[in-house]
Amino acid sequence: MTTMTKEEQYDASSITVLEGLQAVRERPSMYIGDTQTNGLHQLVYEVVDNSVDEALASHCSEISIFIHEDNSVTVQDNGRGIPVGRHAQESKKQGRDVSAIEVVMTILHAGGKFDKNTYKVSGGLHGVGVSCVNALSEKCDVEVRQNGKIYSIQFSKGKVIHPLKQIGDSKEHGTKVTFKPDATIFTVLVFDHDLLLKRFRELAFLNKGLTIRFRDERQADSQELVFCYEGGVKSFVEYLNENKTPIFPKPIYIYGSKEGVDGVVDFEVAMQWNTTYSENLYSYVNNISTRMGGTHVSGFSTALTRVLNQYIKTHNLLKSDKMTVQGDDMREGLTAVLSVKVPNPQFEGQTKQKLGNNEVGSLVQQITGEHLAVFLEENPVIARMIVEKAILAAQARDAARRARELTLRKTALDTARLPGKLTDCQEKDPALCELFIVEGDSAGGSAKTGRDRRFQAILPIRGKILNVEKARLEKVLQNQEVGAMIAAFGCGIGQGNFNLEKLRYHKIIIMTDADVDGSHIRTLLLTFFYRHMPALIENGFVYIAQPPLFKVTRKKASRYIHSEKDMDEYLLKLGLSDIQIQLVGHSDTLSKELLEELVKLIRDVEVFILSIEKKSIPFREFLQAKDETGRLPRFQVKLGEEEKLIYSEEEFVEVKLSHEALQRSKHTETLASIPIEEQTLEMQTFHVKGMPFVELYEKKTIDFLKTRLSQFNFTLDQYVIAEGKLFDIFDEEGKYHPMYTLKEGIESLRQNGRKGIEIQRYKGLGEMNADQLCDTTMDPQKRTLLHVTLPDAIAADHTFTMLMGEEVPPRRKFIEQHALSVKNLDI
Repeated sequence: MTTMTKEEQYDASSITVLEGLQAVRERPSMYIGDTQTNGLHQLVYEVVDNSVDEALASHCSEISIFIHEDNSVTVQDNGRGIPVGRHAQESKKQGRDVSAIEVVMTILHAGGKFDKNTYKVSGGLHGVGVSCVNALSEKCDVEVRQNGKIYSIQFSKGKVIHPLKQIGDSKEHGTKVTFKPDATIFTVLVFDHDLLLKRFRELAFLNKGLTIRFRDERQADSQELVFCYEGGVKSFVEYLNENKTPIFPKPIYIYGSKEGVDGVVDFEVAMQWNTTYSENLYSYVNNISTRMGGTHVSGFSTALTRVLNQYIKTHNLLKSDKMTVQGDDMREGLTAVLSVKVPNPQFEGQTKQKLGNNEVGSLVQQITGEHLAVFLEENPVIARMIVEKAILAAQARDAARRARELTLRKTALDTARLPGKLTDCQEKDPALCELFIVEGDSAGGSAKTGRDRRFQAILPIRGKILNVEKARLEKVLQNQEVGAMIAAFGCGIGQGNFNLEKLRYHKIIIMTDADVDGSHIRTLLLTFFYRHMPALIENGFVYIAQPPLFKVTRKKASRYIHSEKDMDEYLLKLGLSDIQIQLVGHSDTLSKELLEELVKLIRDVEVFILSIEKKSIPFREFLQAKDETGRLPRFQVKLGEEEKLIYSEEEFVEVKLSHEALQRSKHTETLASIPIEEQTLEMQTFHVKGMPFVELYEKKTIDFLKTRLSQFNFTLDQYVIAEGKLFDIFDEEGKYHPMYTLKEGIESLRQNGRKGIEIQRYKGLGEMNADQLCDTTMDPQKRTLLHVTLPDAIAADHTFTMLMGEEVPPRRKFIEQHALSVKNLDI
């Protein structure tokens, strides 16, 4: 008989019960998705959603969010405030006085969302939101303003460290939550400004009239961003169509409410067709984005198709009996935002990306059908525009079907129809296969020779493919290079024909030259994937190769360098290897640590100077613009035709108020010159025009630089202005070289780093030998790949439309805005 050790025994003592919020800390992914980027940002959303729920209940009009320098977050609202009174049930259970706020913050499935009277609708329905945030934060402070008093309670890792106490009086009301994510739980601790910005803008659009303020204090030039849209989802659609050409001026808006199983369901939709060929439909349930759609989306689509088909039939608008107009045709060029408020939504999983309530689909279908039919009859010109676009789309779909038949492969195993230029690999498992899309035949030749034929396939493309942003699918399919890619991928293209399971390569790698043409080809390819095969990007199958910019050879040893920044770091590292620096007034040379710190400091000064010069002010002129007290200008303001430099925030506020007062005075004078009977309400309303200004730098940035420079007895001016010798550089032979400016010193180090090395700059992949291309760009053990992801579909749509669409003014504005940031311009 074998005796079991204590470790091997499995009995009643082996069963562990996790108390309180310990379950959240042990298994955080069950509650917030993951402990990386998504989970980190989910903490912010959970707290903000509580404030939005107050707004949905008509008790909150303003929410402020701050990201602090230490990556902690504060969310403040002017709602009713979390209740602070004694919670009878929990107090009796624990045998002590327990406040309602402590229950909300420390007990799972505790909240006001289960009672249909407190919140009619809500995004947070599981009662785990804010308590999870508390459990996963190393500190969480809650401040409540309520009944003329201010209350405070503090937590750490889900446990109370300072009980509820009154800390003051206030006439205001609301809740303020400040938390810092626990570094022992999360692998990512830095919040993504753009990701949060997108969500807050979304919430402001979806909640008409709600003001959301956002400030990221980590950014040097941080300014408070304010989102408030009185137009709600109509404003959202106008924003989405900003860079597109709508076929009629104002979005169609439909609102309706009907009694559902659990209470009243509110539905609103704004929609507007534009001249593009892609559909952009965004759906939300209780402010939660449902990317996978659901019953509300299918209800809307069904009603739209039925009503438009009925209108076409009634008015006999279809010339040919053989042609049918399908739902996809009617949604070509449609931008729509659907928002439904459901008392008891049933989502598929905690990620809440698909709505499952069946009754919501039929209610949405009824509301859309009733209102849209009336709108079309009352607006025959707009109705005719929509129908004509749908009929054109149907004709194009039929032409695309015929073109598609020429490009699709019969089966994944049939290679008879693979493009002739494709050099395929031996492996048949798509998960192990890679396809390199290579620019040009010469680079394609090197890639074919340097590849690992077992799992790497090569598809050279000649020239630039069609800009698919400006073309329908039928024209796209006529492009020879696009046809070759579709055939090589094997997964088909277009609605009803795309099948991701048939994809032959799970790594599609774009490999283009590191020049302007290469960037353009890469952008054209990404546009094609995004518009016609978005599933490739959404499932993480698209990558961008990173060929090196430089090859550096030193003493027969070579290394490849991928960026200008890395090259500069390498040259400075070499330049420091055989020299010593002695500061003026010091008898000893600098230690290795101080030497590296000095070089890093000068490089930071260069970054600061670049940020000034990007604002069209040469650095010498910036230094010469000091006032009589020695202050450098903080702001550059444009007043009419005159440009003025301002030296402090206080002075800036004064000029701003003066500018506003002058406008108000001019408005009053103009109004006085117009007879009262001719004045309209719009004329009488005074609108402040913003004062054009540029903030040259953040005060804390320059103060920090000056402090670091003073440790070496340097000033900012000494980067370019010689005021006497600063230091001596001793080379390896013991000779010294006096340096009079910081710029002269760092350039000398770079020059020293270049000695004895040969630098080759690659302009194209064709310049590399096959073995070099393999070593640097294709070998999985050595290469660097950029993974193409789609974190923000709205921002991606905006960018592709702006850069690749028909409208020129948005593209011109983008170029003017970023012109000074261009590097390595090919002329």
